[in-house]
Amino acid sequence: MSLEIIKPGVNINFVGRRYYAFVISGLLILASIVSVVWRQGLNLGVDFKGGLNLQILLTDPNVKAENLRDILGAGGLVVSSLQNFGENQREYLINIQPQGEGVNLSKKTLEVLTAALGVDNVELRREEMVGPKVGDDLRQKALYAIYYSILMIIIYISGRFEQKWGTSALFMAILIGVVYLVSLFGVGVGVLIIVALIVTLITCYVLKFSYALGSILALIHDVVITVGVFSFFDKEITLSFVAAILTIIGYSLNDSIIVFDRIRENLRRPKAKGDLATIINRSVNETLSRTILTSGTTLMAVLSLFFLGGPVNQDFALALFIGMTVGTFSSVFVASPLLLLWEKKKVA
Repeated sequence: MSLEIIKPGVNINFVGRRYYAFVISGLLILASIVSVVWRQGLNLGVDFKGGLNLQILLTDPNVKAENLRDILGAGGLVVSSLQNFGENQREYLINIQPQGEGVNLSKKTLEVLTAALGVDNVELRREEMVGPKVGDDLRQKALYAIYYSILMIIIYISGRFEQKWGTSALFMAILIGVVYLVSLFGVGVGVLIIVALIVTLITCYVLKFSYALGSILALIHDVVITVGVFSFFDKEITLSFVAAILTIIGYSLNDSIIVFDRIRENLRRPKAKGDLATIINRSVNETLSRTILTSGTTLMAVLSLFFLGGPVNQDFALALFIGMTVGTFSSVFVASPLLLLWEKKKVA
């Protein structure tokens, strides 16, 4: 006997509210793009641009974050971010931008702090130093990780959803061929990701891969909004954030697969009643209990990690929380209604 928190036969009109959902999603995506442009890019952490991450404990409760910024600035150090945490709010995580070659950034930072506050008042808890070249290499590898994961997922979706393996092979050849030709011009990995997504959407449109088109648009929707929220709050983009994005991509795809599979099952039934909108709505309602249970239990674990996992894990947990919440919304209100719009367009 399966566990259900939604009574069988429930019929919430998700499809009928799709235009409200499209407006909400459109506004969130627009706000995300505006935030990134307004901040002139993302706030890259030490992992990607190099520098020093320093975690210190101050015994003097009168020293505040503003005092630390002034002290470090007066010592010739550029602070990218500074946040305090801990039970008494006396622990600080400081990100110092890299300086010229030959500068021992960790030593210089501690010297500036101890000279201003006293040796007994500064306790070093943790330090991480990443050189600019290493940061650039990590940034490229992170982008490649996202690029290849998206590429493999796109190829999987084209065959898994559409069940047209011959046409899917043509789709794969087009995608890989175009991306390879673009790479010959020496463009960055970020450009390759954008090109791959654009080619995918155009090819899905031409080949009439309606299920794949809906799921990929929902995937883009989830990632863009997650990045936008981090940009809006000026959160650092680190390797942990990249890991969270890859997790969100898989989670979003899994949610879409469950709903789409039920839609196809209902469409194949000999006694399928109602038009496509009715069948899609029924399918979403039939999988609603499973969606709420899966999302709810996962988000409980993520929230536990956010509140109890310490400051190092908070941004990772926050990214997961945003992405999974938006992913649940998109699987119900974005992916399935997009399928309806596309199928109506094909009929017309």
